[in-house]
Amino acid sequence: MAQDGFRDRVRTWLAENLPPELRGSGGPGREHEAFDERVAWERRLAAAGWTCVGWPVEHGGQGATLDQQVVFHEEYARANAPARVSHLAQELLGPTLIAFGTPEQRKRFLPPIVAVEELWCQGYSEPGAGSDLAAVATTATLEGDEWVLNGQKVWTSLAHVADWCFVLARTEPGSKRHKGLSYLLVPMNQPGVEVRPIQQLTGTSEFNEVFFDGARTAKDLVVGEPGDGWRVAMGTLAFERGVATLGQQVGFRRELEELTRIAPDDPVIAERIDRAWVGLEVMRAQAIRTLGDSSPGVAEVSKLVWANWHRDLGELAMLVRGARGMVAEDGLDAWQRLFLFTRADTIYGGSNEIQRNVIAERVLGLPREVRP
Repeated sequence: MAQDGFRDRVRTWLAENLPPELRGSGGPGREHEAFDERVAWERRLAAAGWTCVGWPVEHGGQGATLDQQVVFHEEYARANAPARVSHLAQELLGPTLIAFGTPEQRKRFLPPIVAVEELWCQGYSEPGAGSDLAAVATTATLEGDEWVLNGQKVWTSLAHVADWCFVLARTEPGSKRHKGLSYLLVPMNQPGVEVRPIQQLTGTSEFNEVFFDGARTAKDLVVGEPGDGWRVAMGTLAFERGVATLGQQVGFRRELEELTRIAPDDPVIAERIDRAWVGLEVMRAQAIRTLGDSSPGVAEVSKLVWANWHRDLGELAMLVRGARGMVAEDGLDAWQRLFLFTRADTIYGGSNEIQRNVIAERVLGLPREVRP
């Protein structure tokens, strides 16, 4: 089968080219690990045509089918290859520009994304607009040929190493909620942009606060029409929960396998591990069943499934470790880091409460939650 040939090609290339010292590096709570080396690795992927594999050929991708994209992400994860430094650009912004951008925007930004020459971050969440994204307060005012931005973003992953940020900002004074928002492409290396790292429970700082104080970007760097930012932003979020999540699940399976190997012979723990295995199979079946399905509620259900499962795995890891898991002698070990970071899984990318509200209101037709 053609798919089997593609899988063999991916697997062979990774086996021949992946530096052993990079295996397993990076990822949530560990983005600081071998960062420069991971950038170099990703540029090596680009040179061989293994970045943006699902993009159309005319935009620098391989035009891989949905099945082939699943194969690539699964084999990449099975090889224990390092976490991608350009995920936000390749999996979120690039597809957004292909869907909503102008020809000039695609020509300017897509080639550097494919080549991993420019890194991006996502300027969505704010102190008063986290999972409730429609409450965005950051403003952008058109002055001549430039947008001038003022406001604050928070929980901005990898902003401290990013060259650009795709920002959701309010461009129509007096507008509320979903109306009057625009989707802007903003250079990070300029006066008026300040990045402050946020130290997490794990001791690392991959998340940041970003302050815009008179920061500027060109008038033509709005994706879609001014005021149409909500539609574009929702398009980006739909891409966020695509085929790459199946690769993520391969990583989850590896974590569960390793935890199973060190688990003591205890019936309570054995029962929890069995439930975790069942949950993992349910998660995979759900992901495969809904690939390419943009129906209301699908993305929210998927997020609830994997976030709760992974959080529970962190708790199970502490149960397996017992009293030893309570002590960090020379810094956090892998299981302690997993437990601490997975506390955030049910919050970032849309909290559990918001996901359930969306399902209740938009899918089940229940009354809307009362808002202040």
